[in-house]
Amino acid sequence: MRRREFITLVSVLLIWPRIVRAQQTERMRRLAILMPFAETDPEIQRWLTAFAEALRQSDWIEGGNIRIDTYWATPDVARISSVVANLIDRKPDVIFATGPLAVAALRQTTGKIPIVFTGVADPVGSGFVAGLARPGGNITGFTLGEFTLSGKMLGVLKQIAPQITRFPSSTIHSKCLRWADWGPSRRLRRHSVCK
Repeated sequence: MRRREFITLVSVLLIWPRIVRAQQTERMRRLAILMPFAETDPEIQRWLTAFAEALRQSDWIEGGNIRIDTYWATPDVARISSVVANLIDRKPDVIFATGPLAVAALRQTTGKIPIVFTGVADPVGSGFVAGLARPGGNITGFTLGEFTLSGKMLGVLKQIAPQITRFPSSTIHSKCLRWADWGPSRRLRRHSVCK
């Protein structure tokens, strides 16, 4: 019995330094969240709570293996730019940004830190990514809609309501207003006016 205890003790002592080194090499990751909203917005607070819970479910524990820094800025370009400068100085591992103003300010400031966005209607038209399939660079994220399907959606709308002859689009991107209608030949025509 003493022999087994001795072998177990020696084995643990031989393995222990490796376990300690493995635990020490895992550094705490830094996630910066840039929110162009008021910090007191209850909807955004609920969203952040759900986001932290989703991270926990993926084994990213705040204060354990990840540090989350949330930066608040109203949708004002000057305010967002000053917040972005402070955010970049802290050297996060990844940045999560909401909205085109936040992404534009980050894009102008850094080309190295990975940026994940949401709430951007047309990231390709805005110049944030090269394409949806292969964004390229350090920016990627989630769009509000897939604009290449707009013709198909209008076709379905025409089947549902054949009396419709014009359909204005509410998307304004790249300083262009775009809309579609059906011409005399009953073919879909796309129009755009750009500044």
